[in-house]
Amino acid sequence: MKKFVLVLIDIAILYTALWLTLYIRYQDNWSIALSSHLLPFTILFAVWLTIFYIANFYEINGLKNGPNFYANFSRVLTINAIIGMIFFYLIPFFGIAPRRNFFIFLAFFTGFDFLARHTFNNIIAGEKFSRPTLIVGLNEQSEKLAALLENSPQLGYQLKSILEVTNLSSLEKLVDEKKIDTIIISNEIYQTPRLIEYLYKLLHKKINFYHLSNFYEQISQKIILSNIDQAWFLENLSEGGKNFYEISKRVLDVAFALIFMLPTMVISPLIALAIRISSPGPVFYKQKRVGRYGKEFMVIKFRTMQHNAEQESGPTWERDHHLQVTRVGKMLRATHLDELPQLWNILKGEMSFVGPRAERPEFHEQLKNQIPFYEE
Repeated sequence: MKKFVLVLIDIAILYTALWLTLYIRYQDNWSIALSSHLLPFTILFAVWLTIFYIANFYEINGLKNGPNFYANFSRVLTINAIIGMIFFYLIPFFGIAPRRNFFIFLAFFTGFDFLARHTFNNIIAGEKFSRPTLIVGLNEQSEKLAALLENSPQLGYQLKSILEVTNLSSLEKLVDEKKIDTIIISNEIYQTPRLIEYLYKLLHKKINFYHLSNFYEQISQKIILSNIDQAWFLENLSEGGKNFYEISKRVLDVAFALIFMLPTMVISPLIALAIRISSPGPVFYKQKRVGRYGKEFMVIKFRTMQHNAEQESGPTWERDHHLQVTRVGKMLRATHLDELPQLWNILKGEMSFVGPRAERPEFHEQLKNQIPFYEE
């Protein structure tokens, strides 16, 4: 519901800012101006709202006033402003070039939306919109959850207390005193039927009960690592029901790889020339990597290091050979242009735009031995 309200607020402010801009600029003729501006600005608004969504502007976790919110708001607004300028100045299909109008609109929208979101964040973080919450069971997981709730009032849960297992006899009294309506239950409670009986006595109070692990994952979009075991992977990584997802993902990989290859074909000769001029050796660099299900393949990149840089040292981590990176290579790495040839790996189905990093076989074995469930 909070997300839906935020979307409606943004839409209302977008059109209000447009209306005010046109009214100030054209006054009595604002309705005529609106007819020519409405369609192009509506298209732009749809793009802006999509950018807001991609930037997690509607995720409850981020609705908290502070440095992160202000930085994200400024960053997203800058991106949308650039998109707006490109839209109106480089795509003149709508018969208007609203240079002054666009910047007036941008000023109105920035002020109104910042004020609205700042106020919205304060409101949802208040006690009136928070549910009195109790955690039953004191352990490392419950302490981690308690810290999350206390630092994230925008989630809508006001932690009243953490009740130790030995004090469950006072549970009902505490629920009445603190007016608790949400109880989060630690794992060990489920293993003792006698303790569960105390919770059953509260059913008539219409309290919401949550398993701690599931609740933490739901509100934080993270998983408590201590809860992960072999059974968890079997339950959550089952591949049988993902046929549609796999097909659609592959279609999108191929489509975007072909789209991005067009501009890549234009700039690749320039990159290749810069590499050859800056240092002797081949333009491309091939390296063995471990992909999905342990299948090995050769990744293709533009060469950024001196030729045969690892001939004597053998495979090393990237931070260990930064002195062997060429001048052009530093620029290519900073801009990630060295990875453009990997579009060919994506077309072949060896890589994907979205997925875990494919490591070198030597490092894959090291990480598999050092990190539990690394291969999974």
